[in-house]
Amino acid sequence: MGITFQIKDAIDIILVAILMYLLYTWTRGTGAKNIFIGLITFVVTWFFVTRVFKMDLLGAIFDGIFNVGAFAIIVIFQNEIRQFFSRIGSRNSWKYFIRFLERVRLKKKGTSVQLSITPLADACRNMVKEKVGALIVIARKNNLQEYIDTGEVINAKINTRLIENIFFKNSPLHDGAVIIADNKIVSAGAILPLSRSHEIPKHLGLRHRAAIGLSERTDAIVIVLSEETGNISLVSGGIITQRIPPQSLDKEIEDKLMW
Repeated sequence: MGITFQIKDAIDIILVAILMYLLYTWTRGTGAKNIFIGLITFVVTWFFVTRVFKMDLLGAIFDGIFNVGAFAIIVIFQNEIRQFFSRIGSRNSWKYFIRFLERVRLKKKGTSVQLSITPLADACRNMVKEKVGALIVIARKNNLQEYIDTGEVINAKINTRLIENIFFKNSPLHDGAVIIADNKIVSAGAILPLSRSHEIPKHLGLRHRAAIGLSERTDAIVIVLSEETGNISLVSGGIITQRIPPQSLDKEIEDKLMW
């Protein structure tokens, strides 16, 4: 009796391949990558032993390991699982439609959006001239309350002078992050999670690693000012764009907010 292969089988294989690829890309650059590759190898071996070659004794051993391993996977990949569901919640099948509506809404507001960005960008431009380091988070849809609570909770309008004072080198809050949500500065001196990625260039410091770490877990946009080089970096979705020209920072931020 021949093996039947239908369209749904092809779709099934394609979907599994896509899922495996996404899981690999999300764990790539972390210590979980090698574990993930080993796990896939084990699952493939288990499939051939139990389903293809029908090896009962070896299959029973593999089944036992597989059943116990399910709990181990939850422990080993707890951070990756959390990140996975966070991405599902923020990047669902309606994301392009939602982003389109958001873009239209922001374009209609136009001036008010620019007014929110301008004092922030001005502060960044002033600070890079003096090579003042800074870490500024712009919240989007994801709730950042757990990170807001790690800093000094405030509720102030976005103000150029205030931002500069927070990151002044003698300020007790200058080593932490400023978090902006709903067009207000809601926290200063906040602590952000560090990225565990091994692909981050060695010359980037803790501020950059913290910015990448938060953007891997949330949809926030993070601005990093380097006190060593005076360069501006913009981070979102775990991807860092370095050497942003100060004069184009306003547009770069606005583009990120729209998309």
